[in-house]
Amino acid sequence: KVLTGLLAVENGNLSDTVTVGETAIAGIDGSVSYMALHPGEEISLEGLMYGLAIESANDAANAIAEHISGSISSFRDLMNSRAARAGAKNSHFENPNGLHSENHYTTARDLSIIAQEALKSETFRVRYDDFNKIFSTEKYSLGRTNLHEARKFNSANWFLNGALNYDGLVMSKTGWTEEALHTMVTCAERNGV
Repeated sequence: KVLTGLLAVENGNLSDTVTVGETAIAGIDGSVSYMALHPGEEISLEGLMYGLAIESANDAANAIAEHISGSISSFRDLMNSRAARAGAKNSHFENPNGLHSENHYTTARDLSIIAQEALKSETFRVRYDDFNKIFSTEKYSLGRTNLHEARKFNSANWFLNGALNYDGLVMSKTGWTEEALHTMVTCAERNGV
């Protein structure tokens, strides 16, 4: 989801309106994290990004992928290309949400490399700052869409919700699957490091 968010800010605009397709919600049920998107729902890319970062919404990841690349399979190719370009050599992505797939894998080092890409200060500085802001937000209120009432997102991430006080926190993303168990990518800055 960190790589999905990075690709979203690099290839889209947060003000984009995304129309959710059937395939974005296919296979996403109550057994995984989701934000209850509906086919035909019109929602901003920014709203999807907050759903991705705070709620860990798998349907949001899929909708982002389809918006950026036209299909989940094309986005998968973009993910693998971008990860390789960053130097993440021990990863292969099969989907934008990180749900288990036999050929979907990464390493802690590669996730560190991908997170560093998201924190870089290069050409797209404003977009990277958007990424950092979204991936460090505890609460977010998403207004009503054409097919859904307003939503409120509240982070369960202890680094963001106040359960842990961590000086210099820049961004944090947690995750969980039955196969991988708990996962986390977190960045902090202290004394210029």
